[in-house]
Amino acid sequence: MGIINFGSLNIDRVYKVSHFVRPGETISSESYKCFPGGKGLNQSIAISRAGAKVTHAGTIGADGGFLKELLKQSGVDTRYVRESENVTGHALIQVSEEGENCIILYKGSNYENDVNFIDYVLAGFNSEDILVLQNEINNLEYLLQCGKQKGMRILLNASPVDERLKNMDLTGVTWLMVNETEGLEITGENKPERIAAQLLDKYPAMNVILTLGTDGCVYQNKENRIYQSCFPAETVDTTAAGDTFTGYFIASVLTGKSMEEALEIASCAAAMAVSREGAAVSIPIYAEVEKKLMDWHEIKH
Repeated sequence: MGIINFGSLNIDRVYKVSHFVRPGETISSESYKCFPGGKGLNQSIAISRAGAKVTHAGTIGADGGFLKELLKQSGVDTRYVRESENVTGHALIQVSEEGENCIILYKGSNYENDVNFIDYVLAGFNSEDILVLQNEINNLEYLLQCGKQKGMRILLNASPVDERLKNMDLTGVTWLMVNETEGLEITGENKPERIAAQLLDKYPAMNVILTLGTDGCVYQNKENRIYQSCFPAETVDTTAAGDTFTGYFIASVLTGKSMEEALEIASCAAAMAVSREGAAVSIPIYAEVEKKLMDWHEIKH
């Protein structure tokens, strides 16, 4: 049993600004830094740092070799990371003084995953494995169909939401990870309980994980509803919060943790990530999360 993450590999160019640039406005950034990123890469690193085995599949350009190297150094199996002649996908990220972020994505080589490559990758996996997906690569619908046909358990982080994703058949998705904004886009509902209810009406076998920022998160399926509060953190950069949560959550599920434990571990890891700069580089290792959780439980008791 293992995890295959078919996901994006990006270069993040981060600009610290006093406020997000407005239409017609030109501002100077206070600083510039370049980081490895992409929801796929971030989640694979989070899964590995959480202690689970993960294989990453995706496409980089000639400028993206350091992304593959970082995955390797983080313990991720990179045999299915290939190189194309296109430029690597990248993101222009504004980070405000409050630590909030505003992102422009360029698809680049992330949109060069053809069906033959997908078939080649998934041939090495079966119904015992978990397929992790996000919406930053092409052929997502084909990946969902293939995963469903193979009987794989699928985790879909429905980000970013677009018209293409809204029209996809998600019946094969085991765990759907959305935040409030994405939930509103998909369902038209703005209350957490209504977002989950509408998704479960349409997909009764699904498990919905709704992240609510500083209000914590909710896990819901047809039988259970579990609420997990947010861990306190001094916010520096929220870029990798959701990816850290996703990676730690699915790693915890794979390694046999209860749903309550998985949500608590993922929430703690995400809180640690927002207190650090950058995306992939901000993701904590499991020993750090374990210590923070132990300290937290001691304080509570």
